[in-house]
Amino acid sequence: MRIFLTGATGFIGSRIVPELLAAGHHVLGMTRSDDGARALIAAGVEVHRGHLEDLDSLRSGAAKADAVIHTAFDHDFSNFVANCEKDRQAIKAMGSALLGSSRSLLITSGTGMGSSMPGKPATEDVFNIEHPNPRSASEVAGNEMLDAGVAVSVVRLPQVHDTVKQGLVSPLVEVARAKGVSAYIGEGLNSWPAAHVLDVARLYRLAIEKCEPGARYHAVAEEGIQARDIAQVIGAGLGVPVKSISPSEAGDHFGWLGAFVGLDLLASSAWTRQVLDWHPSGPSLLDDLKRMDYSGAR
Repeated sequence: MRIFLTGATGFIGSRIVPELLAAGHHVLGMTRSDDGARALIAAGVEVHRGHLEDLDSLRSGAAKADAVIHTAFDHDFSNFVANCEKDRQAIKAMGSALLGSSRSLLITSGTGMGSSMPGKPATEDVFNIEHPNPRSASEVAGNEMLDAGVAVSVVRLPQVHDTVKQGLVSPLVEVARAKGVSAYIGEGLNSWPAAHVLDVARLYRLAIEKCEPGARYHAVAEEGIQARDIAQVIGAGLGVPVKSISPSEAGDHFGWLGAFVGLDLLASSAWTRQVLDWHPSGPSLLDDLKRMDYSGAR
């Protein structure tokens, strides 16, 4: 297939590229920069110039492809609501270019969208449209395109990690570095799911090859790692103390991250593993955090 990949030079997208190429697919990768274009050409990818705010570039990229994988997202979490709305518009733009065809659109969301009630792991058969996470806008847009006849499916992400980046854990590290203490809220028993970035990249390939309209896949290798355990590994890496803080202190201590740190986000991937024959084998989140370079050099 000729696959249009947004976010092709990003943390996840750059790992999806070799997965697709090794499987014999042709990749049309979107980038907005000259450096990104050079990196894509070096990787053997056809370059498509564009960005999330340029809806015409998204439509034209999708129109040229047999399938679309959408991983691009503006990760400025201080402007999260607006960025989720931007993602909604991007999904609708690409979907409009696929109307009237069987070409597939694989979008990205978060595992929290599969949460039906507190304390129960999120599952693929649930879409909680009432979930307070604004990222629900992505799946709402996907559902609208699905209802219009586009073959939309979804990959829901946990904390995706290697030894350099770890989703929301990365800004958690920077808060601990700045504050001189690695903190968690209350008893720190709330958990976050996780998966290694190479396992996630493989899942995207399997999902786009299967092309099952309406399917939601959970890229979850670990159902949940407790916040206290994450804080302890970060504290050891930075050489700073680890302590509990109250929920009322979270906003002052963590800033924008305070809205996320106390969330319990358990998530299952049992159905995904079965239908895609996906078997994550990468390092755990804590193992990657233990091996990370905490010197501050990047």
